[in-house]
Amino acid sequence: MLVLITYDVNTETPAGQKRLRKVAKVCVNYGQRVQNSVFECIMDAALCCTVKHQLEKIINPEKDSLRFYYLGDHYKTKIEHMGAKPSFDVTEPLIL
Repeated sequence: MLVLITYDVNTETPAGQKRLRKVAKVCVNYGQRVQNSVFECIMDAALCCTVKHQLEKIINPEKDSLRFYYLGDHYKTKIEHMGAKPSFDVTEPLIL
């Protein structure tokens, strides 16, 4: 299923900046960055629970937030892209 992970980490302190880097690093390991704090991740329910647990251990719940959007397996009809960055299929290999 496609899971959209978004986050907002308070970076007013050096500790917050460190949390931001850690959250981004975890998300990069499991998905494709589509905007600064937004990742599209193809994963099953078990992997999603693992990623959520990893991210929950990093953030400060009083200052930061995580959002998970579960778009399911038929997500292609639920995504519309407009603007500068070209859209791509997250299931296809990324060749740089």
